[in-house]
Amino acid sequence: MQRKKQKKIMANYIFELKDKVRDYECDLQGIVNNANYQHYLEHCRHEFLLANNISFAELHDQGTDAVVARLTMQFKVPLKSRDEYVTKLWIKKDGVRYIFMQDIFRLPDMKLCIRAQVDSVCLVDGKLAESPELNQKFAPFLQA
Repeated sequence: MQRKKQKKIMANYIFELKDKVRDYECDLQGIVNNANYQHYLEHCRHEFLLANNISFAELHDQGTDAVVARLTMQFKVPLKSRDEYVTKLWIKKDGVRYIFMQDIFRLPDMKLCIRAQVDSVCLVDGKLAESPELNQKFAPFLQA
């Protein structure tokens, strides 16, 4: 009998954020409602930006808006009320897209709960374009 190959958990994380599930985020099954994972992922990305002095408000004032173009989530193990978890991320660039790779792990056993890919693009003065400001700010973190 062949054993399934396990996907390797990403090891090149550049940021992580710990948090805890709140009761109101769960559905009748007692697990986190799928839509709330998007909030967890977005909160981690925003904290990453803030920790690196990247301000959406300042970018917007300069005519640049970073927006989510695509989001893919693979659900593995559900989180439940009061579970603690850590969201980890790394980033790469492909053309005009900034690709955030994010994993959420339950604590303390580090079970993978969700794996996500969030593709973001920039609208500069309302048009899809490169953002020199974000390219410069993300340069130290970008992985091939």
